[in-house]
Amino acid sequence: MKKIEAIIRKTKFEDVKEALLEADIEWFSYYDVRGVGKTRQERIYRGVVYDTSYIERTLLTIVVRDINLERTVDAILKTAQTGEIGDGRIFISTVDDSIRIRTGERGDISLYNPK
Repeated sequence: MKKIEAIIRKTKFEDVKEALLEADIEWFSYYDVRGVGKTRQERIYRGVVYDTSYIERTLLTIVVRDINLERTVDAILKTAQTGEIGDGRIFISTVDDSIRIRTGERGDISLYNPK
């Protein structure tokens, strides 16, 4: 099992969500986050200078079976990429175990409903 954490532009969230659903990834968590990147901006409002160097993004957290890893990453890459600075990052790490609380199932089977 793999854990994918993707930091994407907030404007791309709906597109990425749809792409994940089309890739049969039916469950993930997301959070609105702020970070600091290469972009530095100052805005002046009524004579006061405001630092807007923080960047608002969306963080997706997805745990998938190994066989779904590339499909999931491809869905994120194809829809979140604009080619400009600030498109985000994808981090992949290994998950040792997963347990479905309702049934007590462990491992891969806890991540999906067999049909």
